[in-house]
Amino acid sequence: MRWLAGLFLTLTLLGLAACSDGPTVERQRFLALGTHIEVQTAGAEAEQAREAIRLVREDLEYLHSGLHPWEPGALARVNQMLAATGEFTADPGTLEALAASRPLYRASDGLFNPALGKLSAAWGFHQDAPAGPPPEEATIQAILEAEPSPEDLEVDGVRMTNTNPEVQLDFGGLAKGMGVDHAVELLRERGIDHAIVNAGGDLRAFGEHGDRPWRVGIRDPRGEGVLAGLTIDGDEAVFTSGDYERYYEHDGTRYHHLLDPRTGRPARGVTSVTVIHEEGTTADAAATALFVADEDEWPRIAKQMGIEAVLRVDDEGVLHMTPAMAERLDLQKDGATTRIVELP
Repeated sequence: MRWLAGLFLTLTLLGLAACSDGPTVERQRFLALGTHIEVQTAGAEAEQAREAIRLVREDLEYLHSGLHPWEPGALARVNQMLAATGEFTADPGTLEALAASRPLYRASDGLFNPALGKLSAAWGFHQDAPAGPPPEEATIQAILEAEPSPEDLEVDGVRMTNTNPEVQLDFGGLAKGMGVDHAVELLRERGIDHAIVNAGGDLRAFGEHGDRPWRVGIRDPRGEGVLAGLTIDGDEAVFTSGDYERYYEHDGTRYHHLLDPRTGRPARGVTSVTVIHEEGTTADAAATALFVADEDEWPRIAKQMGIEAVLRVDDEGVLHMTPAMAERLDLQKDGATTRIVELP
């Protein structure tokens, strides 16, 4: 549900691409996954880095075309077949995304649910420029009462069977995570030892930038500039869900795209959630689930999803963070109220 997201992590990049024949820093930007992608390598031969980044671009563009939730493509065809229920052949990209989604759906107690594409569409988020009006309550309730979930889908090889016509897949809460993981794997296969892949602010970095680690900044969800700095430790993904990414206003009320699967409405009380994990796929889904989770349940959900480092900013600007996140952050916002929350 986070296609065409705005940039909400600011990279502190320590150098620009150079044009020499020896080891250098190479940086390229392009559009994929509905957002701006930036890949930067360090310490590799220029031609080696450029070829690796070219392969990353091709892979992410292919992933975009296959998993886009509303443009014509493989996922659109799958959703058409799902509406009719029965058995059909699914494409590899959808099968990969579904396989990655299922354990995350379970670990999040259903707060990350990629089967709620109809709900997202009803709210007006299945378009490049989200727009109201909000759906009628009857529409919301009809979808919720059907309880669409990834568990409604049975997979046998490349054959998929659906038992719930209300299932419509939308991997927007997972696709960027899958994309950065694909990119890191490709870069490593091509001999790149130091790189950062930034997908509209969500990123994964490994190795170092010259003689120092990669460093990123977390955007202030209700202000200008950076809320906190963060140094990457080895190989890590840093992902954020924020209520400022995709939203519209209708009759003076702001509606964002992070929908609570229990109520069918935009989650309230939180402005952003940032998590750190060793892989982007899990971090992406966890940021969504922990944004939606209630105040008293998010620590349990984080533990179930294998997330130790969490920063959750509430609608009053209070920073709730786990000890693992607190020891990593370099706060840049003066006067911010912070609360340390232990995981169970």
